Amino acid sequence: MEPVVILSRLEQEYLLRAIEAGVRVASLHQLFLWTQGQLQALLPHAVLACMQFAPGGALLGIDCLHGTVLAPAALAALGGRRDGLALRIARHCMGSGRLPALFDGGDREEEGAQVLEGFRAELGALGFDSVLAHGTGQTAAGASVFVLFGLPMRPSARHAYFLELLVPHLHLALARLPPHGGSAAAPARSLSARETEIVGWLREGKSNDEMGQILGISGLTVKNHLQRIYRALGVSNRAHALARCMELRLLEG
Repeated sequence: MEPVVILSRLEQEYLLRAIEAGVRVASLHQLFLWTQGQLQALLPHAVLACMQFAPGGALLGIDCLHGTVLAPAALAALGGRRDGLALRIARHCMGSGRLPALFDGGDREEEGAQVLEGFRAELGALGFDSVLAHGTGQTAAGASVFVLFGLPMRPSARHAYFLELLVPHLHLALARLPPHGGSAAAPARSLSARETEIVGWLREGKSNDEMGQILGISGLTVKNHLQRIYRALGVSNRAHALARCMELRLLEG
């Protein structure tokens, strides 16, 4: 049986204020102010990595929010879109089905405390001796994962519970942000029925060859369709195309 976590009156007040402020987040700037204000009061941390994933697992966006200056090399190592530490921690936790997960540099036996043990050396090299991660898990619209680095206290199941209560609000705030590098303006042209179909399979994480087999066309033809889709949407890759279509509600219905 999981232990019952009873919030103090002050913790309840911090939680309520954090939730109320999160409802109004609609830009990256507002997200930064929220996480550096009300969220810090409940869960103080040095860096918060926010990640969005498509239903097929592709990374849609990652933002590392921090109130202190980070060296460019450290920020790249932490928040890189290809193999950054935050991304690898998120994928490890999702792949193993272990969320929440925490790490404090010790040898604790607490539930979730050993999930991130394999990242000990990298965390130490970046100057972090504590991590707390949680996320939504896979949903029909994808997933989001939030990783807090550099907590001043030893993260415990109590802190994981605080983050669990806030994850839905963090997720919704992240979903309201404009896509990375995109805008809410209409595309250069409407997508054709075939292009919309391809974007639908793109959302399912299918490769070009897999989409070609499903649609009865070659993988090269699928690639040509994708290039035209990118131009129409004003994006440069599959993840941004999917995020743009979600923003424009082209995949609804």
